[in-house]
Amino acid sequence: MAMAVAHHMESSSGSGSSISKHLDAGKYVRYTAEQVEALERVYAECPKPSSLRRQQLIRECPILSNIEPKQIKVWFQNRRCREKQRKEASRLQTVNRKLNAMNKLLMEENDRLQKQVSQLVCENGYMRQQLHTVNASATDASCDSVVTTPQHSLRDANNPAGLLSIAEETLAEFLSKATGTAVDWVQMPGMKPGPDSVGIFAISQNCSGVAARACGLVSLEPTKIAEILKDRPSWLRECRNLEVFTMFPAGNGGTIELVYTQTFAPTTLAPARDFWTLRYTTTLENGSLVVCERSLSGSGAGPSAAAAAQFVRAEMLPSGYLIRPCDGGGSIIHIVDHLNLEAWSVPEVLRPLYESSKIIAQKMTIAALRFIRQVAQETSGEVVYGLGRQPAVLRTFSQRLSRGFNDAINGFNDDGWSIMNCDGTEDVIIAINSSKSLSSTSNPANALSFLGGVLCAKASMLLQNVPPAVLVRFLREHRSEWADFNVDAYCAASLKAGTYAYPGMRPTRFTGSQIIMPLGHTIENEELLEVIRLEGHSSALEDAFLSGDIHLLQICSGIDENAVGACSELVFAPIDEMFPDDAPLLPSGFHIIPLESKSSDTQDSLTTNRTLDLTSSLEVGPATNHAAGDAPCQNTRSVLTIAFQFPFDSNLQDNVATMARQYVRSVISSVQRVAMAISPSGLSPAVGPKLSPGSPEALTLAHWICQSYSFHLGAELLKSESLDGDSVLKNLWQHQDAILCCSMKSLPVFIFANQAGLDMLETTLVALQDITLDKIFDESGRKALCSDFANLMEQGFAYLPAGICMSTMGRHVSYEQAVAWKVFAADESTVHCLAFSFVNWSFV
Repeated sequence: MAMAVAHHMESSSGSGSSISKHLDAGKYVRYTAEQVEALERVYAECPKPSSLRRQQLIRECPILSNIEPKQIKVWFQNRRCREKQRKEASRLQTVNRKLNAMNKLLMEENDRLQKQVSQLVCENGYMRQQLHTVNASATDASCDSVVTTPQHSLRDANNPAGLLSIAEETLAEFLSKATGTAVDWVQMPGMKPGPDSVGIFAISQNCSGVAARACGLVSLEPTKIAEILKDRPSWLRECRNLEVFTMFPAGNGGTIELVYTQTFAPTTLAPARDFWTLRYTTTLENGSLVVCERSLSGSGAGPSAAAAAQFVRAEMLPSGYLIRPCDGGGSIIHIVDHLNLEAWSVPEVLRPLYESSKIIAQKMTIAALRFIRQVAQETSGEVVYGLGRQPAVLRTFSQRLSRGFNDAINGFNDDGWSIMNCDGTEDVIIAINSSKSLSSTSNPANALSFLGGVLCAKASMLLQNVPPAVLVRFLREHRSEWADFNVDAYCAASLKAGTYAYPGMRPTRFTGSQIIMPLGHTIENEELLEVIRLEGHSSALEDAFLSGDIHLLQICSGIDENAVGACSELVFAPIDEMFPDDAPLLPSGFHIIPLESKSSDTQDSLTTNRTLDLTSSLEVGPATNHAAGDAPCQNTRSVLTIAFQFPFDSNLQDNVATMARQYVRSVISSVQRVAMAISPSGLSPAVGPKLSPGSPEALTLAHWICQSYSFHLGAELLKSESLDGDSVLKNLWQHQDAILCCSMKSLPVFIFANQAGLDMLETTLVALQDITLDKIFDESGRKALCSDFANLMEQGFAYLPAGICMSTMGRHVSYEQAVAWKVFAADESTVHCLAFSFVNWSFV
């Protein structure tokens, strides 16, 4: 018995020893500093080494020879885990810091609103008391919350003491707007605060002039932010020039500057604005940096009258920037823009451009905050751009495109522009700049000077009930609908200063293909920078092997339909395919600004969901009457400005001017045609766009097509469950076969196509009505149609054999079978149109 116990104990001891050895093999290993350094070097090169790499590491590093491969594998796993935890902790700290800053902003906004409520309650009580007092005055000016600008005499503005006094008053009034209740602020429609938003935005209500305010968190230091914002031409596209005439210290660590600023006019129908202001930069006791500004009053104030001859003097009421440093880095910034743009000086129809706080908010206030955030993200490396370009270079390209386009619209005399033979009745204005050269930014050697100069054809027009974002998006995506490739080729050839620098000297056939290559975009995609490649082939035999492609540098902005008060812009310029950083640019394009009055703040309308095809009908929903709700949007207006620039030689000036005028008129005609298709005024309240002036509504036509197909062929075109209500149009639109309808005329033209039909013809609903039936068939297809046409008209339908048809771009399309049938109207006796269904079509 004792021997058995002893044997058992020995066996147990041996088993325990093996378990202990097994545990020792997997227990935690304490690494020396040399071992950790060796492992870190490998981790920096490869955070997840393979088994072979770990074994190789043990062989190459003697100091790791006493460590098992499994333990090294565990070390790398732990190291990756620690790295992931570190990054997550850093991200959470950043998010927490942003949330704390946003919370602070929201608390301050809440305090301001509570003060405003208290003030309104006091004013309300005071007014009640006045109403119950028989002999009291009707109004007490002390309760008026409207901010007025004291008129400062020239005597005060001509000596430092007077200027310092004005500066201190400007500072006090600015702070009362930025953080107080001096202006009755209301939240900007469609701009809700949150941790992922750019900031908090508000516009003025019942205030003299137009005003907007923004506050947000930016990951830059206050001095850097102030430096950027004071350089207004670098971020404000409408700023033509800013010149500091006088600068002197204020005696309290601040500086006072007298600044003259010129801004571009947004359209050819109004003069440009300029400002003569005092700008005061100082630091508050709490460490906040302030840059505030206001106009100096007095006739004749500022530069000479000759320098401001083409400008209307506007007034800047106390405005500026309050920049407070944040704990942990970054800054909280408050921006206030308060202007009186002298709306009396423009035609009455354009006055909403100068009376809308929403437009000022989008063009100045929000743009400033977005630009600061863009620079901050570029500085931190968060923004990645295409083609290996530096963000600052691409940003400069955008600024040059926009500035060149604004220069062309305004045509200032001091830039060398003059009007050519204009009696005031021309719809298209022709301006000539004989002294202009296409200078690059940094290398004058790359500048192109022309013997004649540059000619600009420009015009402005009013649009009724046309969403600017939808129109610009269409112009961007469907260039072939309005542009002439040969004109683009002329401008591109002129830039190369080659032999074929004039129209008609190098015939080129445009294939219709356009390729959009994105370069970069702003943080909220409100502006896109891209290169457009237009594919073309030379018609000349000797140039058959040369590329006829044209490249355009293009910016597109304002395509967000929900952005209230946003301007939409499409500006482009031909560039060389090598695209150097200092490439000369000659911009042309479109600029659309909504004409919103002060009273029209926030109104949802169906037009924000309109598109240029029948998908607009598919999203409307049940056929209900929206006429009452849509009434406000039926009166929306916007102003469209078009400008195209053409280089010319002096002996061809008249020829180029004639060509430019005709071309711009053709573009205007195309835009008007597109605008009519987009305009909700051409829409049924229930369904969508009418397909042609004499055609029924889209939903009704869809029912007629399906019912006639079933009547003639004894089969259903759509599934039976798809024949209820509005689903007919939706399913017909999404049908896999190309379905087209043409009119019953001597020369049949197409009046409808579903999505597959538009894809097959490579066209849009807007351009569909310009396509005749005979153009899509080849010779054999036309013969087959003619031979079966009698049967079609007699029995109501016909099957056409497999064949080839042509798209509008000249591409061949094959189909296995085509079915044609007569579409009856509601009375089942009147033939409304002919329908065709192309089965299993594909490009050859």
